[in-house]
Amino acid sequence: MIFADRCVAHLDMDAFYASVELLRYPQLRGQPLVIGGRRVPTPTPTSAANAGGTLRFARLRDYRGRGVVTTATYEARTLGVHSGMGLMTAARLAPDAFLLPADFAAYRHYSGRFKMAVAALAPRIEDRGIDEIYIDLTAFRADPMPIAHRIQEVVRRATGLSCSIGIAPNKLLAKIASELDKPNGVTRVGPADLASRIWPMRADKINGIGPKSAARLERLGIHTIGDLAQVDHGLLKDHFGTNYAAWLQAAAQGQDDRPVVTNAERKSVSRETTFERDLDPRQDRAQLTGILVALCDRVAVDLQALGVRGRTVGVKLRYEDFRILTRDHTLRVPLDDPAGLLAASRECLRRAPLDRPLRLLGVRVSGLVPMAQVAEDPGPWVQHELAFDE
Repeated sequence: MIFADRCVAHLDMDAFYASVELLRYPQLRGQPLVIGGRRVPTPTPTSAANAGGTLRFARLRDYRGRGVVTTATYEARTLGVHSGMGLMTAARLAPDAFLLPADFAAYRHYSGRFKMAVAALAPRIEDRGIDEIYIDLTAFRADPMPIAHRIQEVVRRATGLSCSIGIAPNKLLAKIASELDKPNGVTRVGPADLASRIWPMRADKINGIGPKSAARLERLGIHTIGDLAQVDHGLLKDHFGTNYAAWLQAAAQGQDDRPVVTNAERKSVSRETTFERDLDPRQDRAQLTGILVALCDRVAVDLQALGVRGRTVGVKLRYEDFRILTRDHTLRVPLDDPAGLLAASRECLRRAPLDRPLRLLGVRVSGLVPMAQVAEDPGPWVQHELAFDE
């Protein structure tokens, strides 16, 4: 339901990775810029750089490999580039875009700074990853706009970066609202705004409706969130199954009862990606491998930003028929590094049927332990346990 007595904010850093890079390379502001890939060269000085010359940046058209886009500036997004896209595909859309490698150490640093700044004003925070948080603003529900603008200001002072904030009675609507006036926007929506602001939006603006589901809805004549809210439930049930159909219509009505879960209550960290098209585990193995690597990288960054390590690594698969399968692998010593997560994820995949096309892949880490409680030297067995073949 829509809780009138709750006030939740969703804070989303604007093009976070790219914005951090622009602090370092301000000469790229206003240009299409893509971040991603593991073998992308760092900028190199021209022969005149030592005498006040310029840096030479890689261009997307010159990339060769299986890497994926981590993020892109808004200038690159207008050309069709988006997170999770293969860099070779992105190069066909925006060949002249600049390309930089991801610097996760820098992103963790700025992530910690913006979260500490927000916590000083509004401590009830749910950490959703390196670049986004939910904030319980129920104490300010009479007029949350002033505190939201103060949060934006302290984030800018702490990091030099902008963020967008959505305010609503629940997390689902708050996340939608944070996207409405990007970048650097503050947007409040409530039950009275459903018909005018939420329902005219495309159905895939609801977090949890991926490209494949959106395409199936389109084929049923369901184009907007309003269409979804008013469609016959039986039609959805026939095409999506009982549980997903019920969630679709509840979400379209703006209903969400999930609480804001603070760090102390957090049980897991996860990232997942819904593909633009179904991917075959054999024919599209290279693309799936790149996506798995990127997911493990992002989960590792999230764990390190939270100051925790995880004992259980799991993968989530959603097949073309919407059936979901999960597999877990538990380690004796918690970890937070990308290589360890990747090895454990592959161990999970060995126990999963990979004979059907996939529409979603996710990586989840649970059994979280504060980093200070983990022994620095776990012993040589860890290296053996994580040395899985690809």
